[in-house]
Amino acid sequence: MSETVFLVVGVVAVIGAVFLGGVALDPSGGDKSRAMKLLQSQVGSQSVPDLREQSLQGSFGKRVLVPVVAAASKVARRVTPIDSRQRLTKKLLLAGGPAGWDAERVMAFKAIGLVGGLILGFLAASLMHLSGFLVFVVAGLMTFVGFALPDSVLGRRVQERQQEILRTLSDTLDLLTISVEAGLSLNAAIAQVVQNVPGVLSSEFARMLQEIQLGVPRSDAFRHLAERTDVEELNAFALAMVQADVFGVSIASVLRTQAQQLRIKRRQRAEAKAQQTPVKIVFPLVLCVMPALFIVIIGPGAIRITQNLFH
Repeated sequence: MSETVFLVVGVVAVIGAVFLGGVALDPSGGDKSRAMKLLQSQVGSQSVPDLREQSLQGSFGKRVLVPVVAAASKVARRVTPIDSRQRLTKKLLLAGGPAGWDAERVMAFKAIGLVGGLILGFLAASLMHLSGFLVFVVAGLMTFVGFALPDSVLGRRVQERQQEILRTLSDTLDLLTISVEAGLSLNAAIAQVVQNVPGVLSSEFARMLQEIQLGVPRSDAFRHLAERTDVEELNAFALAMVQADVFGVSIASVLRTQAQQLRIKRRQRAEAKAQQTPVKIVFPLVLCVMPALFIVIIGPGAIRITQNLFH
């Protein structure tokens, strides 16, 4: 029994180390730094650097865990359909492009989670002394959890990012409206937003402003902004700005209208959440509060009735 426990702990430790090592370490960053050191050494001196010594000086994660994740990503790339890779790329774009994350790495995590979940499922079934169909049920459940965990983490990050954008969108549009009505151009107003409003939406506006400065048409920059965020209210704002740019409508009037509509939608969302509160309170009230109240109110009377009846 003790050997089985140590085996389970060892498997869990190995899988956790590979998972955390793949998240924390960026193999492309190590290759880039190695290439930069090679170029600097070639520019500074004519001596040839020893790449083996440089590789041995790296940490254990870079020498062992990163190649494991890279090999798993290659296998996952071969067996994963192209549309799944495109969906992961789109989800990573909506998540803001986390550092060190790409579609191949997420697929590698899914492959590692699949194998690790299968092994842990059989080990857990053996520890619980299950047999027959229950073994396959536990193994299948653990396999599904390990396979779906990277998607769940990534989806959660996308949801948090979109919620933050939605929270700051109203104030950002108000600042844009005030800046444009004060006489600034739209690009200058966006620059004021980037300087004065921190957050995810400000970084997206900064990226859009960089695209405009690089020569991308403003309408295309707004379309790219909508594609990178996929927030309904921001998509409507981007579409309105594209139409205003195409048809020559006043930017100040469009911004004022969009800000008013956004405030109305925010108030409607608050009212909808307030109306959902009684429904959400029902289950805690029935399961937790009401039994305690019944015990406090009816308990003494029930005890006295019982004593009078049986004594």
